[in-house]
Amino acid sequence: MKFLLKFLISLRLAIVLLIIIIGASILGTLIPQGRTAAEYAARYGGLGRFLQAFELTGLYRSVWYLALLFLFGLNLLTCTLTRLGPKVRRAFPAKLEIDTNKILTLSIRERFKMGLPLDKACEAARGELRTRRYRLQDQKEGNRIILSGRKKTMGFFGSDLVHFGVLIILAGGITSGLAGFKTDLALYENQIRAVPRAGFSLRLDKFMTEYYPDGSVRDWKSALTVLEGNEPRLSKTIEVNHPLSYKGFLFYQSAYGRDWDSARVEIGVKKKSDPSYQKKLEIKTGEKTDLGNGFQILAARFIPDFVLDEQNNPETRSLEPDNPAVYIEGWEGAAKVFSGWVFSRYPDFTRIHGEKETDLTFELKSFSGSQYSVIQMARDPGAGLIWLGSIVLMAGLFFSFYWSPREIRLVLEESRGKIEIAAGGIALKNREALQAEFSLITASLRRRK
Repeated sequence: MKFLLKFLISLRLAIVLLIIIIGASILGTLIPQGRTAAEYAARYGGLGRFLQAFELTGLYRSVWYLALLFLFGLNLLTCTLTRLGPKVRRAFPAKLEIDTNKILTLSIRERFKMGLPLDKACEAARGELRTRRYRLQDQKEGNRIILSGRKKTMGFFGSDLVHFGVLIILAGGITSGLAGFKTDLALYENQIRAVPRAGFSLRLDKFMTEYYPDGSVRDWKSALTVLEGNEPRLSKTIEVNHPLSYKGFLFYQSAYGRDWDSARVEIGVKKKSDPSYQKKLEIKTGEKTDLGNGFQILAARFIPDFVLDEQNNPETRSLEPDNPAVYIEGWEGAAKVFSGWVFSRYPDFTRIHGEKETDLTFELKSFSGSQYSVIQMARDPGAGLIWLGSIVLMAGLFFSFYWSPREIRLVLEESRGKIEIAAGGIALKNREALQAEFSLITASLRRRK
């Protein structure tokens, strides 16, 4: 049992655990958390499996990381409770046991006489200490009175408050890691979506994008309304770093996007044999429209930023329309006659393939996709504990560095009709200030008659 207690209160254990926790937290910051296996494979290759196997992709909920936090918390708690008892007895002693000889060995000390009776001398000393807000305790032993004055005793417990603050923060972090979660909600204007794990819904009233003069995005804003049972409860326009908060849930403006899977495209149609023939077709992706003479055109797929992957399969490089292209198919009845990609910015690259050559040419005139707002929803049940722990920790630091305990001890002893006083002062820090105060007190007592 003693070995286990010695191990738990070990400073070396605390340092080792801190180093491991800090190193792991740095990795958790550098490695994106909570992504899919495909994303990690694309980003890290074969290393992605290793990261997932050791739970570095979900670090703050991993068993081994939480175990490290628990062990560190146990180390702090054991160390604090072990040292708390002696500190309490020192700050609030049940009985005064002060030896005159020990007082005269203190670095701040003085011995002098007073020409007053013992009780009056004691009362004078008490008055001086009370004036300077010392908390008094005295004890009479025959012709001798022991007097002790203490103030700023909370300074004894500064380090303990720091420890308890860290423990509360750890509890908040563990609570957040186990019960907290984040997810993204994609909302179109006037769309209502139920918030996961909550008893209310969210509606996007309006989405706004602000631009710089050069055309780059300056800010995104979303006007949101919280609904409970179809009744509006709270409305707020959010933007980056200005979230909406409701019942412990936070909603951040994360990004925006366009629904290119349901894009609408405008395709210009011409005939090689008839320059006067021109038509414009407006088609929604996945739908057909009549061209005439039994022909139909299908907009099978739209890609906003066309590129070919390593296997020569078409895919989008980004969600921005930097190289828009639409894949069209020509149908005559139930038979597909031709197909091919039509490019907006590079019409010369348009290639239409079929069993027989077609007289038609196509041009991608315009395109549009429904804009949506991406709202990051987060629930952090440990946030309150983290704030509380931070306040307790800061209070502990204040008491440790700026609230140094002071104690002045006096032994008043009657001898041959006069009162001899042995006085001494103790300060953990800032002894110069105590020395100045001690000198004022003893000088004032000397003058008493």
